[in-house]
Amino acid sequence: MLTNSKSENSHRTVSNTAIICLSPYYGGMEMDAFRIAKLLCKNTNITLIVKKNSLLEKQYKTKAKNLNIQVESIDFFKTVSLSIIFRVRKIINKNNIKNVIYFGASELKSLYFSFLGLKINLLIRHGTTKTRSKKDFLHRLIYSKVNFHIAICEHLAKNVKKIIPFGKNTQLNIIYSSLRNMPSGIQNPQVCKDRPISLLHLARITDGKGQIDAIEACHVLYEMKKKFTLRLVGDVNPDYEEEFFTFLNKIPYKESIILEGFSSDVARFYRNSDIFIFPSKGEGLSNSFIEALSYGLACISYKNTSFPELSDLGFDFFMAEDQDIDSLKSTILSTVNYIESNPVPIIKNITLSKKLFYEERELHDFINILM
Repeated sequence: MLTNSKSENSHRTVSNTAIICLSPYYGGMEMDAFRIAKLLCKNTNITLIVKKNSLLEKQYKTKAKNLNIQVESIDFFKTVSLSIIFRVRKIINKNNIKNVIYFGASELKSLYFSFLGLKINLLIRHGTTKTRSKKDFLHRLIYSKVNFHIAICEHLAKNVKKIIPFGKNTQLNIIYSSLRNMPSGIQNPQVCKDRPISLLHLARITDGKGQIDAIEACHVLYEMKKKFTLRLVGDVNPDYEEEFFTFLNKIPYKESIILEGFSSDVARFYRNSDIFIFPSKGEGLSNSFIEALSYGLACISYKNTSFPELSDLGFDFFMAEDQDIDSLKSTILSTVNYIESNPVPIIKNITLSKKLFYEERELHDFINILM
């Protein structure tokens, strides 16, 4: 529970703030950019800077009109772009912006020049694991003026320290994300003995997110003649489409795999599922995974990146050995056995989610480092 000083801090007005996300896609990072804009818009004037004609712009330009959020778009074709440099600089000066929160990495070279000579408080928010070191001379220069690196979990904080160069005055903070879809109530306990087992995977269908591994591991249910459905909620990456459907069309239980496409109402999938399966190759801290925990679903992941951290925080879920399909099959069977003999949802996970991932705590943590 927040103390009075924290509550007062969370209601403090801060200087005008820009949130920059120039991705053309619409996944977890892009949704988080708008979610943070909504979170902060009662405390500051928010300018959301996006790529022109991006999925992010199309999704939120209308929604932002009803909030204290101004949407600005930039038309560019390369991540190193004069359009980004001059347009962002113009927007910052026009709107008297003092805080900038950047979601991404690719456009930072251009943004370095946008910010030259400006007195801004620059925050970079890290939501995915990086593998290539950025400690060469060019990146040391680009990152030198960053005031705060914001990691969404301990795993990413360690990753940022290892990969990203720090300026003389740069600080690193961990701010856990608040949930977009916190359930308002608790489902009635149920077991799935007399109906098909309902599995759910929620993420953009692309390499690394684990859809193929999840489908392949469900072969164990098919072999045991257990009725099941696996719903995949998310758009298919066009570059991944051929590989994905070539694999899917060879599966003998293809009719049990249901492609739902993108959905703006993911809560209904959580409410109507038994198991959330998310065998990704590597995440920051998956929004959909912590949402599934908050709905009390029995959850499955690989033992990698931030998932052991969630276990250390006290959440109960099942982990398979990293990228091991046989281990994942065994874990699915263990999870099915669990939900057939125990009441669901898992109340402990619901209670802990509400404690760790609530908006007031995240708002306080951001307000504390904004000008």
